[in-house]
Amino acid sequence: MSAWIYSIISVLVVSLISLVGLTAISIETDKLKKILIYLVSFSTGALLGDAFIHLLPEAVEESGGMTLTISLSVLAGILLAFVIEKFIHWHHCHHTHSPECLHEHHTNQIQSFAKMNLIGDSAHNFIDGLIIGGSYLVSFPVGLATTLAVILHEIPQEIGDFGILLHGGYEKKRALFLNFITALTAIAGAVVALLAANYVPHLTSFLIPFAGGGFIYIAGSDLMPELHKETDFKKSSFQLAAFVFGIVIMMALLLIG
Repeated sequence: MSAWIYSIISVLVVSLISLVGLTAISIETDKLKKILIYLVSFSTGALLGDAFIHLLPEAVEESGGMTLTISLSVLAGILLAFVIEKFIHWHHCHHTHSPECLHEHHTNQIQSFAKMNLIGDSAHNFIDGLIIGGSYLVSFPVGLATTLAVILHEIPQEIGDFGILLHGGYEKKRALFLNFITALTAIAGAVVALLAANYVPHLTSFLIPFAGGGFIYIAGSDLMPELHKETDFKKSSFQLAAFVFGIVIMMALLLIG
């Protein structure tokens, strides 16, 4: 029962991160960009740290060694993250450049992209919920570390999602509401993971390395390319420090266990 309590509380906290747009409204765009890049650096380190310090070692220990199942589960996590992101990009490009959508390309292009962003964000948050629920089935420290990694990743992402919705024509209150609704799919993901554990033997032996693969993909494919856009030596040094600090935080969480 404790796994249920911890999981639901964690996904509720993660869902509330979607309301970070309230604070972002009052911050000037230039200042927000300067802050976000360091948050992205920090979350990159935290995601990789969680994958390689908590999730994968836990999976190896649970299986009694590195197995083909673990490798395939990691690859499944990477592949699913790729497919979801690929579908979002494909749908957006197809929708805005095909002849039958030419009229909408001129009149409603950004609005369509904002709607697709909501769909993609819902899928992403559902998977986050699966990962958090599965992590707490392993142990409290692993669940806590995974929740923290998700939160650190969600802060810059949710600010960006909020900006997309505003740019897509949604009013501020509507954008906050829709962003929060999509975040609640994390609860559904956690519930599915916890219920499935009763019917699928050794579910966590798949979910944990699967989560690691998803985190590795997000950090390597989505976040790191953003960090490489900064070429100033001083700012890049601060990015590196934030990156390493994210890893150090994941190391420190091992002490909880």
